[in-house]
Amino acid sequence: MNYLISIVGIIVVLGLAWVASNNRKEIKIRPIIQMIIIQLILTFILLNTKFGLILIEGIAAVFTKLLDYANEGINFVFAGIANEGQAPFFLTALLPIVFISALIGILQHIKVLPFIMKWLGWAISKVNGMGKLESYNGVASAIVGQSEVFITVKKQLGKLSPQRLYTLSASAMSTVSMSIVGAYMTMIEPRYVVTAIVINLFGGFIIASIINPYSVTEEEDLLVVQEEKQSFFEMLGEYIMDGFKVAIVVAAMLIGFVALMAGINNLFDMIFGVTFQAIIGYVFAPFAILMGIPVSESVTAGGIMATKLVTNEFVAMLSLNELASNLSERSIGIISVFLVSFANFTSIGIISGAVKGLHEKQGNVVARFGLKLLYGATLVSVLSAIIVSFIL
Repeated sequence: MNYLISIVGIIVVLGLAWVASNNRKEIKIRPIIQMIIIQLILTFILLNTKFGLILIEGIAAVFTKLLDYANEGINFVFAGIANEGQAPFFLTALLPIVFISALIGILQHIKVLPFIMKWLGWAISKVNGMGKLESYNGVASAIVGQSEVFITVKKQLGKLSPQRLYTLSASAMSTVSMSIVGAYMTMIEPRYVVTAIVINLFGGFIIASIINPYSVTEEEDLLVVQEEKQSFFEMLGEYIMDGFKVAIVVAAMLIGFVALMAGINNLFDMIFGVTFQAIIGYVFAPFAILMGIPVSESVTAGGIMATKLVTNEFVAMLSLNELASNLSERSIGIISVFLVSFANFTSIGIISGAVKGLHEKQGNVVARFGLKLLYGATLVSVLSAIIVSFIL
């Protein structure tokens, strides 16, 4: 029965993407089927094999060690600020972003990450039927982040058609930055974080190739990666400050959104006898059911999904931890995968702002298809959750 629901779910998601397509005649079926099969195989390997278990444990161990190193710096500055036995979210989950951002900067500077992003993108382009630039951008977004990735291709931004710009933006919104993966792993199981990152990469291409199909000629299929000319310590200082800015911005968003959600929930509870989160849970419950969530848990799951869409993934992960006792282990895994992406309203502003800072005209183009961008990225998250439901 679960398999049947998952198959129906995939058909519905692809159908919703097809409804929003701007050129249905250009849709290429074969790459879409290939990428769905790859998603299923990779999910099975990561979640259901000994090799996958060893791989994820290894990745989790690396990030655990990185968080330990980050805590050395955090404790030096903030030692004694927390009461005995307490672990403030800002200190344990957000401030380590500063250290991991510094590591990313170093790996960028010594040309390790550019090499990986370029050639992994080239390999993926052989499967997804898209251009080298689109494939590189998908991989790079999952490593350096949704706004930083556009800096690496800024030389080409002005020459891109709206169709190609949509694909680049959709990839950026469908993935997450490596700098905050450690923060996610303190909130949900590492195996779901790793699995989501891998399958979202292909999910972004699947949905974009349906909503926004187009062909790229050999003359257009160029990849020009911009490299910043900086000294080592200039680069290191910049990445450390960027990491700190991200931590502060996320903390500010959490303070505002968590407080606002609590106030709205209380207001709705007093007036209608039901919280706002419960109401939006009913709206998203059908999608939760398509993802393989039992009907009895669908409203709770739908509320968490909606929370992520209207606020951000951190607020939704906190909500998941609070409501985990009302959900089965399988449901927690499915929802966890859904939450690992930047698909929310805030990201529209972040991505359009990042592009506008590099090329004003193209930034305005991104802003105009912002809602369609969020629609596609949300379908990617739903598709990834359905793929995982086959395996769990």
